[in-house]
Amino acid sequence: MKVLVPVKRVVDANVKVRVKPDGTGIDLTNVKMAVNPFCEIAIEEAVRLVEAGIAEEVIAVSVGGTACQEQLRTCLALGADRAILVETDGDLQPLAIAKILQAVYEQETPGIVIFGKQSIDGDNGQTGQMFAALTGLAQGTFASELTVADGRAQVVREVDGGLQTVSLSLPIVVTTDLRLNEPRYASLPNIMKARKKPLDVTTPDALGVDVAPRFEVLNVEPPPGRSAGVVVESVDELVEKLKNEAKVIE
Repeated sequence: MKVLVPVKRVVDANVKVRVKPDGTGIDLTNVKMAVNPFCEIAIEEAVRLVEAGIAEEVIAVSVGGTACQEQLRTCLALGADRAILVETDGDLQPLAIAKILQAVYEQETPGIVIFGKQSIDGDNGQTGQMFAALTGLAQGTFASELTVADGRAQVVREVDGGLQTVSLSLPIVVTTDLRLNEPRYASLPNIMKARKKPLDVTTPDALGVDVAPRFEVLNVEPPPGRSAGVVVESVDELVEKLKNEAKVIE
């Protein structure tokens, strides 16, 4: 069984993001990029399935510019067997990415597709669910535990009320939550081996996918700075400030 893992190139989680002066997007000049942290969890879970003898091959796939090869090589160093880059210079939206991944899925026919539950840049949390709808696959989202046996998967989901356990017939889509696992670090020997692992490059046009945007971003701006706190002398003063200054109560 194959496991397909979509991964995204994002700004490193330790980097402070800056907005372009003209408000058209995020300034990526000389910014350190990395594999989306939730996608690292997805790669780790896929590799563990191979190590447990449940799966035979892990395929990492990314959609983006040529620079995404760097993150795919990282995934190969973490244990993926091969990688696919769907190369495009456009800033694609979740639905377009889901359609591209649907085309890759139809070519590879994996038994499990593992997404990170969201990316730390767009923070939409949509692509996995859109992909499941397009392919008609059962889905276990926000997974904190995954068990696969006898053609079925049991997924423990993190929901608002606690935990929910679902049983799904393969093939399935899983999106990973933080508590699913702790990703490993890539060792130097594995980084060297990753250079020789296959990395195929294709395009949306070659896959026959329309990636036209469905919405337009009008403006991007940083959140307003937080004002300094104040010390109040009484409950009455607190209520007055919440009502007249913060305007959060009436």
